[in-house]
Amino acid sequence: MTDSILAHEGAIRLSFFLAILIVMAVWEILSPRRPLKTSKTMRWYGNLGLVFIDTLALRLFLPIQAVGIAFYAQNRGWGLLNHVLLPNWLEIVIGVLVLDFVIYLQHAMFHFIPLFWRLHRVHHTDLDFDVTTGVRFHPVEILLSMGIKMMAVILLGPSALAVVLFEILLNATSMFNHGNVRLPISIDRVLRLFVVTPEMHRVHHSVLIKEFNSNFGFNLPWWDRLLGTYRAQPEAGHEAMVIGLAQFRNPSTLTLPRLLILPFLRKP
Repeated sequence: MTDSILAHEGAIRLSFFLAILIVMAVWEILSPRRPLKTSKTMRWYGNLGLVFIDTLALRLFLPIQAVGIAFYAQNRGWGLLNHVLLPNWLEIVIGVLVLDFVIYLQHAMFHFIPLFWRLHRVHHTDLDFDVTTGVRFHPVEILLSMGIKMMAVILLGPSALAVVLFEILLNATSMFNHGNVRLPISIDRVLRLFVVTPEMHRVHHSVLIKEFNSNFGFNLPWWDRLLGTYRAQPEAGHEAMVIGLAQFRNPSTLTLPRLLILPFLRKP
């Protein structure tokens, strides 16, 4: 089964990506949370263009990624989970939980270390907040993130299946919690106990520093609550809050070519 997963990983992840993108895009049309303030065509071109470049960069510079490393580590007995006997389901749960915590820590690190913030601010320069914001990352950040995941996989030793499930969940929840969709308050209140919701993550894209330095979780909401980085609502409310970064307010300077060189321009 592991060989089959490894062989079809790309197709599996692409299928989930396209399906969730379409579902969220339709939901945003039918029930938008906020009116968009900038050109959707320009933003989608830039955001999805980054996805294409990120994918090429990963294939070119890291032909063996987290799933391949998990398969390699399992065959050689590397990592903690390869030295303990656990039921398959429990091993998968532990693998997903630990990898999600690693991504939470990585996200916080990319905010507080200036060199990494240069890269991550590309994500935060989006002047609107919708499903494509969830995949708006600079290719160098994507490469560094994959490197961190690969190191975590080597140390932890999760199965290839656990890593594939984690990658699918991470991508799916990132697009979901960046969605410009309306959720009833009663549903959001319960849902955010188990997964990061759009209402929770939108706070993280506020122009206010105290708000964008909160709610770092992409998938599971528990790390923010446990480590004191949780903020329930934006100060100005969701309709009035300003999205983006204070020093990047001109949409014409946030085109795809400019996003690629942005980390190398101004000081963080």
